Amino acid sequence: MGIPVGRHGPRLSSAWWRGAAALLAGALPALAFPAPSLWWFAYLALVPLLLLVRSAVSVRRAALDGWLGGTGFMLAVHHWLFPSLNVFIVVLAALLGLLWAPWGVLVRSVMGGAPSAPRALAAVVVVPSGWLAVELVRSWQGLGGPWGLLGASQWEVTPALRLMSVGGVWLVSLLVVAVNTAVALGVVLPRMRTAMVSVLVVCALTTGAVWMWAPHMARDGRLKVAVVQPGVIENGDARFARSEALTRSLAGQHVDLVVWGESSVGQDLSARPDLAARIAKLSQDLGADILVNVDARRSDKPGIFKSSVLVGPDGPTGQRYDKMRLVPFGEYIPARSLLGWATSVGKAADEDRRRGTTPVVMTLPGAVRVGPLVCFESAFPDMSRHLVRMGAQLLIAQSSTSSFQDTWAPAQHASLGALRAAETGRPMVHATLTGISAVYGPDGGRVGKWLPTSASTAAVYDVPLATGTTPYVRLGDWAVYAALGALVLFCAGEAERALRKPAPTPPAPPARTAHESPTRPAR
Repeated sequence: MGIPVGRHGPRLSSAWWRGAAALLAGALPALAFPAPSLWWFAYLALVPLLLLVRSAVSVRRAALDGWLGGTGFMLAVHHWLFPSLNVFIVVLAALLGLLWAPWGVLVRSVMGGAPSAPRALAAVVVVPSGWLAVELVRSWQGLGGPWGLLGASQWEVTPALRLMSVGGVWLVSLLVVAVNTAVALGVVLPRMRTAMVSVLVVCALTTGAVWMWAPHMARDGRLKVAVVQPGVIENGDARFARSEALTRSLAGQHVDLVVWGESSVGQDLSARPDLAARIAKLSQDLGADILVNVDARRSDKPGIFKSSVLVGPDGPTGQRYDKMRLVPFGEYIPARSLLGWATSVGKAADEDRRRGTTPVVMTLPGAVRVGPLVCFESAFPDMSRHLVRMGAQLLIAQSSTSSFQDTWAPAQHASLGALRAAETGRPMVHATLTGISAVYGPDGGRVGKWLPTSASTAAVYDVPLATGTTPYVRLGDWAVYAALGALVLFCAGEAERALRKPAPTPPAPPARTAHESPTRPAR
């Protein structure tokens, strides 16, 4: 006896399986990021999703596949937020995943069916451009910022870092998606394999050419920077005392700058001159300024600020940077009147932090200029680029990921320093309270070893300085504009093609047979 199948039974079952496959396929690229760091997998990870979306039977299905794939990607890359946001992270991922719905339609339009050779070659440009457009939109601070950009997975690949010095992380995202597109077309269309192999060869040769010919920054001295990482200490006074003790242990190492992590000082130094005096005494004993980070209610302004404060032998030097880009839900709740309920289901901010208004470049006693960033500001390419254009010779990010110690978050965050260093041609120090702390040279390569999340220590790094201007600092986000231009041209071409398409001819009336006669009107 057969199993009765309703009218929509097989179709519904197929839709559920297809949706699950889209979610899983979208999550695959997360394996290319730290902590797995399977960087090579990024060049194949999108192939299953591309093949799935291009096979959609309708535009609506392609949009749904794109949305589910984007949702899977956002969930996988940000899965470590689940302990803080609980089920709310699923809602956020689904909302951000909607950005990939138009991309799914684009993939089906340009890759679906049996595209001609020119159209297949166009897909290698248009599909990556569409992906980059999605990355650009979701990089807005209010949507969570540029965390998990596909190009960021290549943070430890030297040729990719050289590409970043020319076109930023955006250029590497374009390259990664272009390779995936060519591979997908080669897999599903045997007659296109020669053309797609040619595309891959062109990508490899272009990357090699940039690797060889992109300008190197000239070395210009060195700076001994100490990073103080006290470890997971919940009590603010105990954390300050541990940072103080670790800093004191640096005596005799002739450092030029000491960097503490984010929220290393829990009270405003103007209101607590005793704390300022203790830091100043450390600076005096070491003969080096100390960059601390104050997370406290200000005495001169209303509200709580996160601020990088430079302290010298005589106390705070007056050089201060207030964090400008805050973490959604972690440091403020967007549209709190509507989304304030998030505090009841996770560790969302009970009170919104206040924003700074302008970037700051600080000058050390030796005339070296440093540009501070706080926490996830290191994810924004434009901020570090702007600091370098202001004259920063060293970039510093003060961070704390203590809420996510046993997740992929510390490694993902630490890896971002390599991108910013490669893009700007300036070294970068990523100093955290609880690890992972890291230092990168002007080419994006590591300087010394990472300080793991298990360490409570202070480490000194001999940081090479550099002069010169990378093409990315000079030209900015030209790769983004080129991608958007490619999308505009493609859409214009599709519109013209639709207008030139002849209207369908109405069907002719059926011919009368010989025995048929005209209907006579009734009398």
